[in-house]
Amino acid sequence: MSLSNNWQIQPAELFAMGPVVPVLVIENVEDAVPIAQALIAGGIKVLEVTLRTANALDVIKEIASKVPEAMVGSGTVTNPETLQQSIDAGAKFALSPGMTTELLAAAQKSSIPLIPGISSISELMEGIDAGFDHFKFFPAEAAGGAKTIKSVSGPFPHVRFCPTGGINVGNMGNYLSLSNVSCIGGSWLVPDDVVKKKDWATITEITKKAVAAATQGK
Repeated sequence: MSLSNNWQIQPAELFAMGPVVPVLVIENVEDAVPIAQALIAGGIKVLEVTLRTANALDVIKEIASKVPEAMVGSGTVTNPETLQQSIDAGAKFALSPGMTTELLAAAQKSSIPLIPGISSISELMEGIDAGFDHFKFFPAEAAGGAKTIKSVSGPFPHVRFCPTGGINVGNMGNYLSLSNVSCIGGSWLVPDDVVKKKDWATITEITKKAVAAATQGK
């Protein structure tokens, strides 16, 4: 099954835009633009704004409208309703920590790509049957880490992953060295205490170091 007729961008293009995707939990809308600009200044273009805060959709709207060079997407999309809300807010892609039949069906008709989350072989097979070949592996460290993802490449060589969950600058090389991992997601790029201080320059420095380390990892 092909999903290419509907989606504005293909997952392979999205995964190729950079090896590190920041997983953003942004409480205050006024922080959205400076955080996005700080990440872009550090060399990251693809941003995942998780729907874990009351203002998340407004944060996506702010970044989509005021930082057009960012490829902003929505994270923690768990049902067709939050997928549509993400599209309406201007998200260019969506990620889910898991997948349901309803969510996959909605994504097939959607205008933006969905990256479903999986943590088992059975879930992966269900996703492949629905036409998907790019997945979020979550929670990565808790679900077996890089060893598990490496073992999947044998029976499913065409599948590509963006693992997220427990990944940091110290262990991301274990993932990025794998042939079936295109990028990794991480929340360490935007520490809460740095955001509270509105120390955007520090976010840029953390990002630069992460990009440099990730590039070596690939």
